[in-house]
Amino acid sequence: MFEGFACELVQLGESSTFVRHGGEGPPVVLLHGHPRTSATWHRVAPRLVERGLTVVCPDLRGYGRSRGPAPTDDHVGHSKRAVAQDVVEVMRFLGHDRFAVAGHDRGGAVALRLALDHPEAVSRVALLDCLPLSEHLSRITAKFATEWWHWFFFAQPDIPERVINADPDSWYQGDPRSMGQENHDEWRKATRDPDVVRAMLEDYRAGLTVDRRHEEADRAAGVRIACPTLVLWSLRDDLEDLYGDPLKIWADWAPDVRGHGIDSGHHVAEEAPDALATALGDFFLT
Repeated sequence: MFEGFACELVQLGESSTFVRHGGEGPPVVLLHGHPRTSATWHRVAPRLVERGLTVVCPDLRGYGRSRGPAPTDDHVGHSKRAVAQDVVEVMRFLGHDRFAVAGHDRGGAVALRLALDHPEAVSRVALLDCLPLSEHLSRITAKFATEWWHWFFFAQPDIPERVINADPDSWYQGDPRSMGQENHDEWRKATRDPDVVRAMLEDYRAGLTVDRRHEEADRAAGVRIACPTLVLWSLRDDLEDLYGDPLKIWADWAPDVRGHGIDSGHHVAEEAPDALATALGDFFLT
């Protein structure tokens, strides 16, 4: 995977971030979702390098080989604000003060926070298979609670750690043929690490608490995404089924928004890399 890319562990005070980076040209950060690592981009990142971009793929705080502070009751150390700050510092370490960003799933919440907290650093943002967390929570229905029950299970103290770590291979299931063997092996190693499992759960606990408060405060203050925004969603996932046209929701957060669906299941970077790389490349190089 990632032929020609460099790999390094960047120390950031209370956290450390594992990052893959390669290519030449305008810088782009790709942020993965749950429960993947940066390896999920192994089919997309080289295509973007071929388009003339510098591509940076970090493991989010606590995921994969990245590490954050010990969890606290307020979950602030695993908030999207804290993770977004990691990304800014990693990019500065690599020599990039301004960059584009794409975030998928939970990485999309980090990408949103980057765009809102660091408008001077983010030139363009692509949001994949996601809505603001507060928008999800303000639209809770029986259908949402039934199909996305894991959000609320993960928020419980201690219980999900015991359940998942007792048999992680039953909880987290992946297919090496569709994921790619090396991506699958990296992901499987990560999900069998209790420290990674705890951090991934803290991501969700933060989402229901501190992250929601941050988003609601932004909405009340009229803070919006200042840069061009691309929204993409997987047509064989359930985002459109639950909420209708995602662009209508994102239009309240971003005045310059466009986007479309992609024929894929949820893990679009693995399932539809050509279509995704084309959409991202066209957007970032406009």
